Amino acid sequence: MNQSISLPNFFIDDEALKALSLVAVSYSKVNREDYATQGAYEAEVEVEERAEEVIAEIAKLGIPVKGYAADQYFFTNILVDQPDLVVNLADTVKGKDSLQPAIPGALELSAIQYTGAGLKGLVVGNDRHLFKQLLISLDIPTPDYKLIRDLRSNVPTDLGFPLIVKLNESGGSVGIDNKAVKETLEAAEKKVKKMIETYKIPVIVEKFENGPEVTCVVFDDGRKKHVFLGEKKFRIKPDGKYDFTSLESYEDARAYSYKIPEQFIQDKINPLAIRAFDILGYRDYAKFDIRYNLETNTPYFIDCNPNTALGPDKGLPMTEVLALHGIDFTYFLKSLISKHARKIQKGNL
Repeated sequence: MNQSISLPNFFIDDEALKALSLVAVSYSKVNREDYATQGAYEAEVEVEERAEEVIAEIAKLGIPVKGYAADQYFFTNILVDQPDLVVNLADTVKGKDSLQPAIPGALELSAIQYTGAGLKGLVVGNDRHLFKQLLISLDIPTPDYKLIRDLRSNVPTDLGFPLIVKLNESGGSVGIDNKAVKETLEAAEKKVKKMIETYKIPVIVEKFENGPEVTCVVFDDGRKKHVFLGEKKFRIKPDGKYDFTSLESYEDARAYSYKIPEQFIQDKINPLAIRAFDILGYRDYAKFDIRYNLETNTPYFIDCNPNTALGPDKGLPMTEVLALHGIDFTYFLKSLISKHARKIQKGNL
């Protein structure tokens, strides 16, 4: 029988919120020429619309708010306006996930508070190889894999099958199509070659764990780290055989839905998620993707996103998982901003 997590009481300081004179919302500036493929571009193109939705939500809280594109003028604009707080939604800079740390870097230099992960967290979150190496060092399960930097390297024969090939630096399932899971060495090597030639960055070849896929959200409200889990229920198998999230499935609003996982899955994942959140240098919130092996009762952490898509749109994984647990986006956002408003207020005393 499924068990739900009781509705949490997030920390909110209304007086600190009232003291904010300006909150900025930073978001990715998306230009088609910055992306290797049309699919990669389309995976990011809605970020400006998402930012407008977040700006509207902050305005509803009675807080002055303004949006800032993460482009060459970002630092100058921030220095001129001097916002109290930046809600950082930028997940690419000039089309590159690896440049995400430029935004918190600029904000650290200008001594402006911001939400989300800092430099360390974003560096780890944008490098699957580094993420997985840190998990291994922490004894947190992650599937066996191999980093392939260029076409001189071969796919190992001892990883087992099936395999899935991913970009080492990317988000939003970029590069993972409906036929991403490979059952032969020849098919995996062909996919590696195509992805390296297309995207010009390293890839990882990972053992595909064919168990339930769980989206794990961690939120630190300043007093407690809350963990929320949603198990994906796939409507169809993208390749007719395996359940996974492909780039094409983003166009299908009914590709999957969420349910609360069984209690034994929650009990296994929750402490590992908090450990990973702390050690990986994440802050405020993060999303982990986990495949659960029911035979061995092992949760395999396959991906992380310390700067996951944020907004009221129920189609966003984090928002959808929070809603599954009875938490609306406005409540979460108010607590997130309140946490930083309180820090600002204490700093001004």
